[in-house]
Amino acid sequence: MADNPRRVLPPAETGPPEQEPSRHHRSGPFGVVDIGTTKVACLIGRVESDGTLRVLGFGWQKGRGLNCGDIVDLEGAEKAIRACVGQAEDMADVRLRSVTVNLTCGQPESRLFNVQWPVGGRAVSENDIRYVLNEGRGLAAVDGREPIHVLPLNFAVDATDHVTDPRGLFCSTLNARLHVIDAAATALRTLEACIGRCDLEIEDLVSAPYASGLSSLAPEERELGATVIDMGGGTTSMAVYADKQMMHTAQIPMGGLHVTKDLAIGLSTTLIHAERLKTLYGNVESSPDDERELLPVPLMGEEDHQLARVPRSMVVNIIRPRIEETLENIRDRLDSSGMSRAAGNRVVLTGGACQLPGVREMAARMLSRQVRLGRPFALRGLPELATGPAFSTAAGLLSWAAGEGRGFQDIDLDGEPRAGLFRRFVNFLKERV
Repeated sequence: MADNPRRVLPPAETGPPEQEPSRHHRSGPFGVVDIGTTKVACLIGRVESDGTLRVLGFGWQKGRGLNCGDIVDLEGAEKAIRACVGQAEDMADVRLRSVTVNLTCGQPESRLFNVQWPVGGRAVSENDIRYVLNEGRGLAAVDGREPIHVLPLNFAVDATDHVTDPRGLFCSTLNARLHVIDAAATALRTLEACIGRCDLEIEDLVSAPYASGLSSLAPEERELGATVIDMGGGTTSMAVYADKQMMHTAQIPMGGLHVTKDLAIGLSTTLIHAERLKTLYGNVESSPDDERELLPVPLMGEEDHQLARVPRSMVVNIIRPRIEETLENIRDRLDSSGMSRAAGNRVVLTGGACQLPGVREMAARMLSRQVRLGRPFALRGLPELATGPAFSTAAGLLSWAAGEGRGFQDIDLDGEPRAGLFRRFVNFLKERV
């Protein structure tokens, strides 16, 4: 992640100051869609009169049309999203016009920028913050990439650093440290087209590990330092939190589906049976009984459902290298980011692939950190099926859509209502790409 003091990207979303975790700001029903390679999940929620978030509807479908987080089949992805959203709408008795969607497409990247703005000795105003965050809007398209989040990590007023909200402070120069998450513009246009085919609009895009952190990290973990590792079906992403901020994020094109394919190839069986073997017997740690326990494996293409018998150790020996490779890649990304110290000694695993037995222990050993499995914090009305690590992103998207995790909500950053922000962004893309 390189620093660039001259260029800044405009804020699709803004970050801290931190909001109270239990305080939500939105009224009326709203929906979110977590679009993954192996599953699509939809949640519809509403903020109650006491400020708590309630889930009204839930839908879940097998993922189709995606490969490593990117849409490769519009029709297949549309069918999965339509069916998923329809389930949630029927349960909630609500029809959605727009949804908040997770970002995994377009190879998301994390960058840091420094911005300076002359104030001239007066008090910092809302206009100054708006100018700082919007100064580089004309330079937003860089090598075909567009910003999704522009998160102020901190401000400095002259020589005074680590200022969360500089409004009302007197200074000559306002400095801002910005964390930008961007993605390939063409992939974003494909995503927008897919959602449009479902008769919906994208209200917001939210980084998947950012959403997972909102739903599964304790406030102390966000403050003292922690790394969220979201192990999905087609991708594994991470987000580093420190000082209540998301400091860095990265994504690799590797996930649970790759483990399933390794088993299918290694055992000459179908993907369906490989997934079943992984779910029922999979592990990344060996045990003394693995050699003696024989597992039935239907052979691919054989007639009369011919079965082979393979020791469980063979399954373990196929799974382990892929999980090791995934964690090695995450460790390398963490080391190269320069955030290892800021990330502290805590790792939280989310996503469906982290539920494979032994992953937690392997992660602790390879990353040399304390590791726990992350689940969505309690949401009223959340179905039992959606309380596991696989649904952390969906739950975090719902919290984001309700108003959690955002800062400067009292400032109109662009002079227009927040509704339609992404629509204006999409129109900008259509003009430039």
